[in-house]
Amino acid sequence: MTVEDTPETIDRAATGLPVRWDLAAATGARLVPPGPAVSAEEAAVEVARLAEGARVGEGHVRQLTGLGVDLPVPGAAIVDRPGWIASATEGIAELTSGVRLPSVRPGPPSTLSRVAGGVTSTVAAAQMGTLLAFLSTKVLGQYDPFAGPARGGQLLLVAPNVTAARDALDVDAADFALWVCVHEATHRLQFTAVPWLRDHFRDEVTTFASGMESGVTAALDRLPDIVKAVRSRSDVSLLEMLQGPEQTEVLDRLLALTTLLEGHAEHVMDEVGPAVVPSVEIIRRRFSARRRGGGPVDRLLRVLLGVQAKIQQYEQGRVFVDEVVGTVGMEGFNAVWTSPETLPRRSEITDPSAWVRRVHG
Repeated sequence: MTVEDTPETIDRAATGLPVRWDLAAATGARLVPPGPAVSAEEAAVEVARLAEGARVGEGHVRQLTGLGVDLPVPGAAIVDRPGWIASATEGIAELTSGVRLPSVRPGPPSTLSRVAGGVTSTVAAAQMGTLLAFLSTKVLGQYDPFAGPARGGQLLLVAPNVTAARDALDVDAADFALWVCVHEATHRLQFTAVPWLRDHFRDEVTTFASGMESGVTAALDRLPDIVKAVRSRSDVSLLEMLQGPEQTEVLDRLLALTTLLEGHAEHVMDEVGPAVVPSVEIIRRRFSARRRGGGPVDRLLRVLLGVQAKIQQYEQGRVFVDEVVGTVGMEGFNAVWTSPETLPRRSEITDPSAWVRRVHG
């Protein structure tokens, strides 16, 4: 048994990830490439279009799903890429604030451990900032339950990315803005209309992240197999492959939940779209092709970061929701929001009838 394995060295734990979040935000803002060049007038029109789209879009989502019909409709934050990075670091810091990682030794930290901790948090901040800089060029919008005013949640729409995507797809500006807003408004309703979901998600992330160190350490012994699998598969992320058996159960729950949330939003977009977005078929077809595109470096980054796996979540989740709603209707589907026990299991995501049998008998 090594010194690090002895019980005396792991009976204390630090709370939260060892990341200097202010440095992560600053690093990301420094590295992020600028968005498309537009005039002040064009930017103002885009901001107004997105703000209105978020308000109108949520109304359509409520009418279709029956969720949150009596809740107020809060405004959306229209941000640039550095603004999204700043919000993302706030949200991640809050989401992971309860994570407990083993400390080096019990008792007051030594000078050496303080220095080592400072180096670790600085390196982690630089890595996080680099990751967020990359992601900030991809995100069109996001509902973050752990950021925003009083950290009560905030819907963000990244105006330069919406503009860039719309121009690349060559689609109608108003239709595309509303289409994006319907998706993100669905995510906002998921967390605001289902009171227990925010805390449940935080608890699952805390449990998973608190045990990550042991999983990653064990994964080093099978690193060649992991690298080979990453190169040959696009349906899983490197994060998933690094986990040991003890983390698989909680990761399965998280993946099932996030697949449900994305699939629900995709279903809502498809159902609402034809009535309120005249060019929805063109948008969907071109946007789906764009999701699959990218150069070899971009595709590799997508796999390593889990972006490619997330893209596949959209399709798997949409099929799940489509089939459940087709079988038991929207009211029957909404039983999924009753409690954590009624959420689909990972195996049920690809077998919707199994969820229907378990929940509806």
